[in-house]
Amino acid sequence: MTYFGLKDELPFYVGTYAKAEEPGIYLCGLDRQTGALRIVHHFAGILNPSFVRVNPEATRLYAVSEQGEGRLVSYKIDPANGELTALASLSSEGADPCHLDLLPSGDVIVSNYSSGVVSRYALGEQGEAAHMTAKAQQVGTGPIADRQEKAHAHSAVADGEGKYAYASDLGADKVFVYSLQEGGLAPHGEVALPPGAGPRHFVLHPNGRYAYGINELNNTITIYSYNRDAGILEIIDHSVTIPEDFTGESYPADIHLSEDGRYLYGSNRGHDSIVRFAIDAATGKLSDPDWTSTGGSWPRNFAVLSDYVLVANQFSGNIVSFKRDAETGKLETTGQELAVSQASCIAPVLG
Repeated sequence: MTYFGLKDELPFYVGTYAKAEEPGIYLCGLDRQTGALRIVHHFAGILNPSFVRVNPEATRLYAVSEQGEGRLVSYKIDPANGELTALASLSSEGADPCHLDLLPSGDVIVSNYSSGVVSRYALGEQGEAAHMTAKAQQVGTGPIADRQEKAHAHSAVADGEGKYAYASDLGADKVFVYSLQEGGLAPHGEVALPPGAGPRHFVLHPNGRYAYGINELNNTITIYSYNRDAGILEIIDHSVTIPEDFTGESYPADIHLSEDGRYLYGSNRGHDSIVRFAIDAATGKLSDPDWTSTGGSWPRNFAVLSDYVLVANQFSGNIVSFKRDAETGKLETTGQELAVSQASCIAPVLG
């Protein structure tokens, strides 16, 4: 029996902002009976591993090192205990990488925030990101001078077939679409958002008809019609992520769908909440927003499971578990939390 084989505890890795000599990546466990959380291991040796992802087989973990000369680091996962062994460290080909995604082929796509560069990597014999196969320089500006003075690639998300990637650029107010054929990042199209929206993260609905993007600078979620075969997005509508009576500053961050595609969730940094929307299956539009306090400050990232939601509150340095009602999609606090300094990303091991 390996650690990953335990039925009652879900393992997940946590990325953070940390010095290289400090613990930066954590392996944690969620007790699915009580919502209790614990740290299993922690690992040092990487500066600011702010975004991490585990491959579907749970044999490799990939992490960005968010710094001026960004890095992409690959790790081998020991199935017996979840411990990490570094395999390779490559340049991310840009500044301050903040997001990565995995293609069905295993290739890794990295988004470099400060330089507006999206880069793609093929895997080597050990499953490590071994060499860059393509790089795209995004260009554009927006009306908010101190945030949109140039392109800022915040995420690039591949579809389930590995045909297209959708790159949200906070600085350019655009989602850039790339063709992924033959190891490339070939320009395929783009969608312009309302000026000052600041697109950040993006999800594709499993029905292949809709997509959703969360916008950091104007507190909205954009609903898109989505043609999976053609790689085409068209804006349908926008929904506000914060209550009408909230007057403080807030900056949305992360976005996820429930496994059944019935509900959409977004995090609000400042309002410090997770908002849940019901999805109209016929139109893709959002309704019935419901807000839950995250029990901390600055919810940068979260994960939605069938029965729980896990939230990483960066500024308060805590991870909080919430029970999720599968029928209504609503969240209920478990009273369980875990101290993890500068927690910035949660990557469940679902394999």
